[in-house]
This record gives sequence, structure tokens and C-alpha cells, in this order.
Amino acid sequence: MNRRDLLKLAASAATAPVALAQSTWTPQLFDAHQNETVVALTERIIPATDTPGAKAAFVNRHLDRLLHDSPAADQQMFLEGLAWLDGYALREHRKPFVRCSEPEQVAILKALDTAAGPGNQFFRLAKSLTSSTYYATEIGFKELNRGGRVPASFAC
Repeated sequence: MNRRDLLKLAASAATAPVALAQSTWTPQLFDAHQNETVVALTERIIPATDTPGAKAAFVNRHLDRLLHDSPAADQQMFLEGLAWLDGYALREHRKPFVRCSEPEQVAILKALDTAAGPGNQFFRLAKSLTSSTYYATEIGFKELNRGGRVPASFAC
């Protein structure tokens, strides 16, 4: 599966009716630590401001489902990226990414955004999946249409 197919799958999976808001939700693919890392990572990519961020939109849950239903190679690529992110955080701050402070997390992601190599590749994938998933949720859709940005009619 190429990146484009993965993004299409993300959009369709995020819009499917799923009982993602249940308090008894448990990840199907991510372990507890990976899930915490995905929550922190996606919230740094789309943080809560005057509108809800990725955490409130349950982007981690959508990504877990999306990747769970994806080919093993895509699962492995994402999980290896999470492990790489933790390794980088451990080298830089002596703690895993999720235990870093918000400023430390932001600094890590800024470094990955401008660097070359596997960290940049993973961060680009994570940003792409986060944004396409977020804006396919009800929260993201409302953000896109906030303030009447959608025309009342698409007629000519």
C-alpha cells in the first residue's frame, strides 16, 4: 500500500460510524505506551487552541483502527517510527517522548521537521495521517466550517 492509499484509507476510516468515544475503548494495535505517544504526538501536531485539538477528536483511536486494518508493512512502518521517536527523545532528554515536557516535545518535532532521514520521514507521515484524520472527524469538520467559511450554495 502506498502513502496515497493509506491517506485515502485514513479519510474513509475516520468518517465511518464507530463507537470511538466509549470510555472502555482499548487499542487494537497500539500497546498502552504507543497509544500515549500517539496521543501526545498528534496533540502537538494539532493542539487544542480556541478549538479542540487532535486529542479531543480521538485521532489516536482513529489511527489505531486505521493501522490495525492496514497491511502489516504499514503497521510496522508506523510502529517503528514511534520507537524511533522514543529513541530520539531518550538520546536528547533521557526520557521517552510522552514523558518529555511540552516544550521538549515541540523542540523534538521542530528538529525532525527540518532534518533529513528516518525521523523526518516518520514525522511527515505522522503529520499527514494526523491532519487527514482530524479533518475527517466531526470536530475537524466543524473547525473547517467555523465562521461560515462554507458557502451556502455551490451553484454557479
